Amino acid sequence: MVDLSVNLCGLELRNPILPAAGPTSRDGDTLLTAANNGAGGLVSKTVSLEPAEVPRPNMAKVKNGLLNCETWSEIPLKKWLSEEYPKAKKSGLSLIASIGYTAEEIGEIAPQVMEAGADALELSTHYLGHDPSPVVESVKAAKSKVDAPVLVKLSPHVLDITEFASAAEEAGADGIVAINTVGPCLSIDVNTGHPVLGSENGYGWLSGPAIKPLALRCVADIARTVDIPVVGVGGISKERDVVEFLMAGATAVELCTAAITRGPKIYGLIADGLSKFMRSKKYNSVADFQGEALKHMPEEPLRTKSKPPEILTSRCTGCGLCAKHCTFGAVKIVGGKAKIDPTKCTGCGLCVSVCPPRALRF
Repeated sequence: MVDLSVNLCGLELRNPILPAAGPTSRDGDTLLTAANNGAGGLVSKTVSLEPAEVPRPNMAKVKNGLLNCETWSEIPLKKWLSEEYPKAKKSGLSLIASIGYTAEEIGEIAPQVMEAGADALELSTHYLGHDPSPVVESVKAAKSKVDAPVLVKLSPHVLDITEFASAAEEAGADGIVAINTVGPCLSIDVNTGHPVLGSENGYGWLSGPAIKPLALRCVADIARTVDIPVVGVGGISKERDVVEFLMAGATAVELCTAAITRGPKIYGLIADGLSKFMRSKKYNSVADFQGEALKHMPEEPLRTKSKPPEILTSRCTGCGLCAKHCTFGAVKIVGGKAKIDPTKCTGCGLCVSVCPPRALRF
């Protein structure tokens, strides 16, 4: 039997799959729902000193993701302290409380949240410029007030995310969470000519599968730079996404968009899928493959000369996706199997990535 449990900054999680701070962790009830549906631990929606006034409408489905102009929690801090955190703690799972946004606010909120039952803090520093000093100040403010793990959530909207991660680590952060949503973005209803969101200018922030490659790169870069745990966030919707983040060096992951679009059962479904994947690969624990991809990320290109992929004819189903995607006309289906013309193949690798039965490989 495989062991899905992980230790995140001293917190024992039953599996590495957590809800991200957002609509699906908006109060004690939704946090209990996440717990009852298989989440490995809990992360609550961000709170600040004053409740948010959220624009309406504030969420819209777009291809490969969601746009949102949600902000922090609309529930007053006092109610979180007296009702929502204690309710979430009834789950028996570790609770990470997301708080923001300035160092002054964080310093005031942090001890109150810990007293209400939180096991750790996730600092939401919002969308930063190119100066890591707000992150440093926020970490120092939290660490000066509480004796508990402090994780910092970073935005990809910086020149070098590793610089921010390193600054947070030096300031005393116990972990890094990456990444926040991407934007601002815009979507227009072509029937009305109006933006689909009700925020200023109709702007929103992109989440979901579209941002996963960016999030994965950020996690890998951070994991190779700091010695503290990294939590991956961005576009996770299935177990293979979780595996990618873990192989890129993450200790755990958070998800929100998939829980919105597919419901709270997603936590347990992904955990079950992860368990099956691990059994198929004969992994006994997450540690068996965590960081594996970091060993195979060369500083120089693998090669610059064309090399056609190998065809595993026993696996090939003749579905034709490889031929359909080959813009160079190098792939054809002959006799129900893929055939590659090496004189036309440039070795781009697109066919390998679209083959469902994995019949193509380098």
